[in-house]
Amino acid sequence: MKRELIQTGDGSWTIQLPDWDEQYHSKHGAIAEAKHVFIQNGLQHKLASGSISSLSVLEFGFGTGLNALLTLGYARQHQIKIEYTGLEAFPVQQAEWQAMHYSEMLSMSPSDFEAMHQGPWEEPFAVDPKFTLLKRQITFDQLTASKEYDLIYFDAFGPRVQPELWQRELLSKTYEALKPGGVWVSYCAKGDVRRDLQALGYTVERLDGPPGKRHMLRATKP
Repeated sequence: MKRELIQTGDGSWTIQLPDWDEQYHSKHGAIAEAKHVFIQNGLQHKLASGSISSLSVLEFGFGTGLNALLTLGYARQHQIKIEYTGLEAFPVQQAEWQAMHYSEMLSMSPSDFEAMHQGPWEEPFAVDPKFTLLKRQITFDQLTASKEYDLIYFDAFGPRVQPELWQRELLSKTYEALKPGGVWVSYCAKGDVRRDLQALGYTVERLDGPPGKRHMLRATKP
């Protein structure tokens, strides 16, 4: 499938799939979307729920590594220890992630981003004393996890192009993977997804969305 790089509304870059008319991040702002959805309404929200010194994060859709890089920066700045697992069946190519220039835009060392992408798959490695990364090259339905994670970033391609990734059967894997009190967060606000999350037992909130999007969803496991 054809892939090309495009610059988004906030000046940051992402990968576009023209055949699907779909992007890895919002065309209104890749970094702005990631910060709003996953950091502000995911990570910061979860950390505000109590005195937390360490956290386990699972990302569905590691993609360009932007969400992981932002999480690393937050962990380092706030001295929170994070164990981060990213699922990605089709890893991006070196030429693609190098062209993103996220480190420069976030005033971070390029070596952080390089370490994330050049590190091994299927085994955890330390990017920073406060951040351990495990990259798994599997499809989402291959995940088997039970009460292992505090926070899930659900950053799959949208329901319009890959509806199978948003079905209740797959969403149930996220519910099983979370610890009690765990949080699921996504840019998606589709009504069917919200209702399926509720049917699984989540408490679901519809929140203000990132630039260019009216709403997003956050769900909490009781």
